[in-house]
Amino acid sequence: MPIFHPWRRRRATIVVAAALLMSSPVVVVTPVAAGAPNGTQETEIGLTRLPDEEASVVEILLADTAELDRLVATGVDLDHQVSRSSDHIVAQAVVTPSEVNALKELGYRIGNVLFTPADAHARLKEREETIARHRAENAAFGVQADSDVKIIRADYYTTGTTQVLSVEAKWANGQAQPEGLTVLRDSGPGTEMGSGGSQNISRFVDADVYLYHRGAATVSARPDYIKITSPTGGVATAKVKEWLPVPPDDPEGPGYQKDFVTSYLTPSELYSRIHQLAAEFPDLAEIVQLPYLTNGYRRKAQAVLGAASANRVAIDSLAWGHEGGNGIAVTMADPAAADQPLSVTVAGTDITVTLATDAAGVVTSTAAQVAAALNAQAGTLIRAYTFRGNAGAGVVAPAARTMLSDGLHAPASVSREPQPVYAIRIGKHRDGSKPGVMAYAQEHAREWVPPLVAVETTERLLRNYSHDGHTKQLLDNLDIWIAPSINPDGGHYAFYDFNSQRKNMTNHCPLTGAADGLARNAWGVDNNRNYSEYSMFDGYFGASASCTSEIFAGPGEMSEPEDRNLDWLAARPNITFSMNLHSSGNYFMWSPGSYSVPGRITAPRPTLAEESFFWGASTQILTAIKRHRNMAVTPARTGPISDVLYSAAGNSGDLLWYKYRIFAWNFEVGTSFQPVWAEAHDETMEFANGLVELMRVAHNFATDRQRPASGVSMAPSSTPGMASVWFRVSEPSAIFYTLDGSRPTYSSTLYASAGVREGGETFTLPLGTTIQWFAVDAAGNVENGYQPDGNGNNFRRSRVVLPRG
Repeated sequence: MPIFHPWRRRRATIVVAAALLMSSPVVVVTPVAAGAPNGTQETEIGLTRLPDEEASVVEILLADTAELDRLVATGVDLDHQVSRSSDHIVAQAVVTPSEVNALKELGYRIGNVLFTPADAHARLKEREETIARHRAENAAFGVQADSDVKIIRADYYTTGTTQVLSVEAKWANGQAQPEGLTVLRDSGPGTEMGSGGSQNISRFVDADVYLYHRGAATVSARPDYIKITSPTGGVATAKVKEWLPVPPDDPEGPGYQKDFVTSYLTPSELYSRIHQLAAEFPDLAEIVQLPYLTNGYRRKAQAVLGAASANRVAIDSLAWGHEGGNGIAVTMADPAAADQPLSVTVAGTDITVTLATDAAGVVTSTAAQVAAALNAQAGTLIRAYTFRGNAGAGVVAPAARTMLSDGLHAPASVSREPQPVYAIRIGKHRDGSKPGVMAYAQEHAREWVPPLVAVETTERLLRNYSHDGHTKQLLDNLDIWIAPSINPDGGHYAFYDFNSQRKNMTNHCPLTGAADGLARNAWGVDNNRNYSEYSMFDGYFGASASCTSEIFAGPGEMSEPEDRNLDWLAARPNITFSMNLHSSGNYFMWSPGSYSVPGRITAPRPTLAEESFFWGASTQILTAIKRHRNMAVTPARTGPISDVLYSAAGNSGDLLWYKYRIFAWNFEVGTSFQPVWAEAHDETMEFANGLVELMRVAHNFATDRQRPASGVSMAPSSTPGMASVWFRVSEPSAIFYTLDGSRPTYSSTLYASAGVREGGETFTLPLGTTIQWFAVDAAGNVENGYQPDGNGNNFRRSRVVLPRG
């Protein structure tokens, strides 16, 4: 049964309602139009935009390529997004209501409405409101607080033998003033402030919005307290907390087996490894082929002849390189005679271009002329075009016989066909009845350690089941999916052709752009920018429309089979937790992962309860990572992607969290993509610890029956007759409360965060106010067994009074 999270009910209801409105059953209707029999084009009829109409983006469902051609002939404004499957095509068009009606009259089937004028207006309004709210919060901080500086976090940790103190604080003037803050430290309990030295922390400003000050420094002794005095005289002190203390109890029992990887593995080897494991443990594992084949480790054979843009001719084989393209040769011959015409001869797969000459015997053929002649005479073998949209007016130079090549160097054992992508499904009960956990690696091809973490974890789970009680508990109660390489085409290319390959291998560049072979190391889509939630196509920042950019978002959301495969995995209704394995940077992150600019308007932030759960589970996972060699992922690199790194529009973590409500994290393993093996091995061991620990988080979550406990704290306010009030809870929980004496329900006010990376809000209430509330944890356990949708009154209540003393 899927796990239901009551404190996410309101947001989930909105998402479900939207899905019901937007997802009627797909029925492909073949349009039949007068004067448009099969194989002919429709004329442009009735597709006119009235001056007072606004446009929406809609899907148009088509039976085949011929129907798509007829649609193009109508003159409809296509947005270049065309999704093809085995049985239909979905095109996206920008159309007004009158154009929609005209298309329907022509027999076309209209699918989902993807973007409306109201969406555009709402985004502008949201932008203005969010910028105003950020600035108002910064301005209000200094007015409401007793001090104009607040310490958010003070974390002590060790990494190896080094001791580090990481501090984050907020200053009321941080939006406008560039000054840093100075942190004084004591040197342990009972020592003087300043005896442990000092450190400076600097402003963190993103998209012109101040978030907080942050910084870390090595210390010679563990401080007990720190103190910050702001440039305007405000003072704050805080007790230092230990970050990721390693507990004495080791979850790996006697005889626990690990250390199964001995080298980097290509995608083919990764798939072979999990196939072997599934065959060895058929009662515990099975291989699942994901539904979408990748484009494959293959390319057309190409050559670019000429030295300058105006005289270059680009040539591509029509066949894939391995299917004959690599056997094609082209010669640009000087006839060494006057007044010769341009001609092309084809002998088998040898193409000879005899260049035209003038009366003096000088070659006169231009690049445009040669490309046209090649297409006319050798068009069954190749296509030719001028270089990157150039007019091709330059004269082509003679060139010796040149072989076209796909430029691929992997051995023949690496298939050149469309590539199946595989996952291994692990668990004693693989029928969807148990809570699901998903892990996936190598969205980015050059990241070679993360797939090893996936394989090492798989080995540990299967090989320890028979003798380790903790492992048996996990496999008996979880449904685990591990996909070691989401991007096998790019992964093979990174191993055999271009080590820095980030993207997949699909060439989306137009012939007028960088489709020629000289750009072969710049092609591909960044799979972690191609997902559908808060993407570049929604106006979010951190992806590119350029086909040669390293963060190319693709021609449209979910255009790539790699991304559709992950979406298919995430759609399993029982999956509740996920880990995306990346390198490098030693980050540990979650949503929101994207924001729009200007104003740094993030995707919706998790609630305080959700954020608290992310932090609490992260601490557990990161502690397990640290256990291997005492290396810590730092507090400054732990948190939402948009807080600690940068915006990554269209990333997979946001897909999982916002579309499927999966608690989704992102490892950034190590400090380089392809470290020396000794380091790669250590990184594999420590992050496999963390991935196994995620399974324990999932198991504990599913079996959690402990009800949370909560209370309110009160302190005198600077305003007479008022008190400062905040809630406290025993575990990450949502708190719903009322102030008007009404019974609290899931529709009541939700206790919120005080700000980015801060705790719960503190609000000021009149003395005598009655607060009524209840807490519910992430697993759905409600404090005191209270039923918010029932009639009971066993919720919590308290009157606002000044504390004694």
